Amino acid sequence: MNYRDEFPLEDGRIYLNHAYYGRWPRRTVRAVERLCQEVNTGAFRYGDWLQTEARLRERLRELINAPSVADIALLKNTSEGLSVVAHGLDWRAGDNIVIADQEFPSNRIVWQSLGGQGVEIRQAAISAASSEEAPEAIIERTCDENTRLVSVSSVQYGTGLRMDLGRIGAFCRREGILFCVDAIQSLGALSLDVRAIGADFLAADGHKWMLGPDGIALFYCREELRDRLTLRQYGWHMVEEPLDFDKRDWRVASSACRFECGSPNTLGIHALEASLSLLLEVGMEEVERGVLENSAYLIAAIAGNEGLGLLSPAAVIHDPARRGGIVTFGARDRAPRELFRTLKAAGVACALRGGGIRFSPHFYTPREQLETTMERLEALAPRRGGR
Repeated sequence: MNYRDEFPLEDGRIYLNHAYYGRWPRRTVRAVERLCQEVNTGAFRYGDWLQTEARLRERLRELINAPSVADIALLKNTSEGLSVVAHGLDWRAGDNIVIADQEFPSNRIVWQSLGGQGVEIRQAAISAASSEEAPEAIIERTCDENTRLVSVSSVQYGTGLRMDLGRIGAFCRREGILFCVDAIQSLGALSLDVRAIGADFLAADGHKWMLGPDGIALFYCREELRDRLTLRQYGWHMVEEPLDFDKRDWRVASSACRFECGSPNTLGIHALEASLSLLLEVGMEEVERGVLENSAYLIAAIAGNEGLGLLSPAAVIHDPARRGGIVTFGARDRAPRELFRTLKAAGVACALRGGGIRFSPHFYTPREQLETTMERLEALAPRRGGR
């Protein structure tokens, strides 16, 4: 299949910003347009909409290799999923939570909100990791006998550092520590198996690498832990038999649907289901190969330009196993914000992150567009001494 036909962009613009907001495939646009036409006539197709929701749950289960669709909840965003964990567990004064010091605010603020309960938030200084020390070793060293949970991003949003989730998960299992993953910067770009990495909880919004909309997210909770999360929201949708509106002796759903208190995001469900259908048709192995080939090209091209400097850590630069889809760099003679504005004016979509410019192409991004980007960069930040 020619999947690049799903992403038309023929006016010279180049999109390298999936770590911020992913593009919708054509099929996703069509699915939303079709739903809008259906809703225009009322809810005659509601049964079909429920089938689309069921397909989405199964696609998400397949994407992360969850044991069952019963482990999958559809929430609004990553922050909500992390908050279900943070405000559902029975914390005790003196407990601590370990996170990395490079985390996006979602994976800091949620945990820091527990400070009033006497829970300590420890930040593992992975930003100071030497070439001889793995960032996971720093996380392990930051834990102690009072650590109840470790929460990390699968890929760091600013630097592109890909964490060894399997190592962290195995450590947590040995030490009796819960393991929570913020997967928003990898899910849809890299293969992920919740069973292989030993994740207890995982959350990821759909609007980045999964190529869907915002306002809908995956939340995974291991079956054995569902009852340990105290529910903080209640509504009609989180019970067994939610469509039996006259039922008085209601019970909380035994599945992860218990975390979905109210009406589902029908539009978001249709959009994300269509986008995931593309990713799974292509296959996550092929998607990951394309993502890593693109990041490898950018790393080599930027390293080869003396007017530019890579800001991604040495591990990302030298070890392919440490890479995701994010490459961060700066110009040696130009401030990041100035370079960002110039790139934007030149039709290159990117982001200011990690102290510089963040590029994040997806699997479908053509090599020619990356080459054109580097040509434009050459004009903006020429090699020292000219050429």
